[in-house]
Amino acid sequence: MQFSDLNLIDPILKALAEEGYSNPTPIQQQAIPVLLSRRDLLGCAQTGTGKTAAFAIPILQLLNEERSKNPTGPRRIKTLVLTPTRELAIQIDESFAAYGRYLNLRHTVIFGGVSQHSQVNTIRNGIDVLVATPGRLLDLMNQGIISLRDVQFFVLDEADRMLDMGFIHDVKKVIARLPERRQSLFFSATMPPDVAKLADTILNKPAKVEVTPVSSTADTIQQAVYFVGRENKRKLLVHVLNDNRIASALVFARTKHGADKVAKDLLKAGIQAEAIHGNKSQNARQRALTNFKSRQTRVLVATDIAARGIDVDELSHVINYELPNIPETYVHRIGRTGRAGNDGIALSFCDEEETDFLKDIHKLIGKRVPVVEDHPYVLDVATAAVTPAQPRQAQGRNGNANRGGGGGKSRPNGPSNNNSFRRGRSDTKSAPNTGGRSGNNRRFGNSRSEQN
Repeated sequence: MQFSDLNLIDPILKALAEEGYSNPTPIQQQAIPVLLSRRDLLGCAQTGTGKTAAFAIPILQLLNEERSKNPTGPRRIKTLVLTPTRELAIQIDESFAAYGRYLNLRHTVIFGGVSQHSQVNTIRNGIDVLVATPGRLLDLMNQGIISLRDVQFFVLDEADRMLDMGFIHDVKKVIARLPERRQSLFFSATMPPDVAKLADTILNKPAKVEVTPVSSTADTIQQAVYFVGRENKRKLLVHVLNDNRIASALVFARTKHGADKVAKDLLKAGIQAEAIHGNKSQNARQRALTNFKSRQTRVLVATDIAARGIDVDELSHVINYELPNIPETYVHRIGRTGRAGNDGIALSFCDEEETDFLKDIHKLIGKRVPVVEDHPYVLDVATAAVTPAQPRQAQGRNGNANRGGGGGKSRPNGPSNNNSFRRGRSDTKSAPNTGGRSGNNRRFGNSRSEQN
């Protein structure tokens, strides 16, 4: 199927073609016709499946249809997209800009952590689409700057993450100010009971789109785990990154201080790296992300604030410097690579205190992550805790299997067998598509103020 088969208008098709997109992903194939028919939608899909385009494209088409009836009329907020983090909000706004570049529509994004001055000026000049994080949205609503009375399309994106971060009360306050007659879209990577309950309060007889098993990992991602002592993780990371075939790597650390330390250690080792987390200013975070996307920075070290809000074309590697204590977070992290059908590689470092986290990940994803034993810093006691799994052959887009066999035991007298997990990816492009260890902070380690 092509986008031209989905009854989309020419200006949108032209914009998609310029973005290099021709074939919609499964969630786009299913969601776009439903939304164009003005039905509510409940979408459950793993990260990287193209959810943003799945709702942005039909919303733009419906807004354009209405705007064409009254092209000189006043602009009021007709679409509200609510999302948990600044990075994700910016990404969604950029998607609306890209797909709607030939439409007479205006959009903007608002989030906390920066001055509201320019955001307020843009809103007062009139917009059709507002992408927002909950805190700044409620703040401007309470100031009387934003009204939601004209909203026709409401999108709640990353609903499970929204609840994990403690935004449930803010979300309910926003919903209470929306018109009853509206089209609502609800997207979540997972559907635990509390998320399903929230969906029931928002949606009216929704169509359900579920394109992959809940909390599964994409088949395009090769996974591997290294057992290593905590004191040797820094050395192992440098060892892995000394392979120049790793074009770019997103490294996840558990804490903000840890992310800064990892980035500093990499710079000392001669590896260009920057850190991104909630204590950085918005300008610093955007600059680091821009440098990473343009390959000026080879390694971006992040806390889980970046787990869903960073979308980098052809990101070759994700490295879990520390395993998350919530298995779903592992899925979200590694979903930064292997997006839109591209190949990707996810490497994880597991120390003696993290083996239980790995067992939880195995249970969630329904398979064992292959173990790399051919490296200089093997933790001997770890292999007794978790049995190494045999590596699978990942089928790439070009039809060739990735035959490096990096996930299993090395063969006697054989060559090093973990290089296959450190290669780059082919240049292909398809359709668009933090947690502490203590029990007191089980879900996510970053505070709400950091995320919003």
